[in-house]
Amino acid sequence: MASLIGTHSGKFHCDEAFACFMLKQLPQFKDHSIVRTRDAAQLEKCDIVVDVGGVFDHSKQRYDHHQRGFTETMRTLEKLNFNTKLSSAGLVYAHYGKEVINQILGGSVESDKIDLFYHRLYEQFVEAIDAIDNGISQYDGVPRYHLPGNLSSRTGQFNAHWNEPENDVDERFQQAMQFIGGEFVRFLKYLANVWWPAREIIEQAVEKRFENDASGRIILIENGGCPWKEHFFDIEHEKNIGDDRITYILFQDTTNSSWRVQAIPVDKTFSFENRLPLPAAWRGLRDAELSKESGIDGGVFVHISGFIGGNLTREGALEMARKSLELDENPSKRAKLEQ
Repeated sequence: MASLIGTHSGKFHCDEAFACFMLKQLPQFKDHSIVRTRDAAQLEKCDIVVDVGGVFDHSKQRYDHHQRGFTETMRTLEKLNFNTKLSSAGLVYAHYGKEVINQILGGSVESDKIDLFYHRLYEQFVEAIDAIDNGISQYDGVPRYHLPGNLSSRTGQFNAHWNEPENDVDERFQQAMQFIGGEFVRFLKYLANVWWPAREIIEQAVEKRFENDASGRIILIENGGCPWKEHFFDIEHEKNIGDDRITYILFQDTTNSSWRVQAIPVDKTFSFENRLPLPAAWRGLRDAELSKESGIDGGVFVHISGFIGGNLTREGALEMARKSLELDENPSKRAKLEQ
């Protein structure tokens, strides 16, 4: 008897395409064929069924989420702090995700690292698929602007359009699986090979912060290409440093030998609001004009919003950060400078 993964026929969505991709990465399902049907008798012959059938029962390998009364989340199934109702993608990820991660990364990853990647992949990748499939809005109210091309909509575009013949449906589904699966694998390998190695760098920078300034509010790394932000906030929370302590990060520009001083965002949820932007009097200035206004040689620029600035040397960038902190601690002096 053929080994089968069952899912529904008709228009396909990101969640079951992704669920099927994940299952096909595992040794126990990699040789299974995918049958797309809504015929209950056909589904009964399948070894595992996703996104159809009206049943969620892990012991029977049935993973539908459309039935009345279904309320499962990653909190209820995995004790993780996510309250988004699961789609078939989330259900398969909850039960097989760690195994999938280990398989893609070669089969010998430490369990604590798998746990970390598992949590982050749900937060950064899978949760949005669950939410969109369940009709959960990302925003309360009307978004300020339209952001096209999320993974769910891009996966859905593999369906035949209204003015195209509905042929090669199964082939289109396979293409959708490979698309969303490729995005997942790319993100996972980024976490394993790029994001994770940066953690030690940021951890050391936080530990050495008092070497840069007695306040402990300035950290320094050598390479601006290092993905520091999310590590930083996790480390700050773990060490209970407090969000009012570390204010600036210094790093060397990857394209030249100059240095940058960047204001740290308020927290990980903010992209554009910072703990202490560089002084208003410096903003929008460049080169000699900036050096004259700041009193610091080697000025390169300060962004008009004050979130980042540059200097030709590490010492100059450090002096910019120190002077901004000094002005923050002396509001009257800062106000006078910015008049």
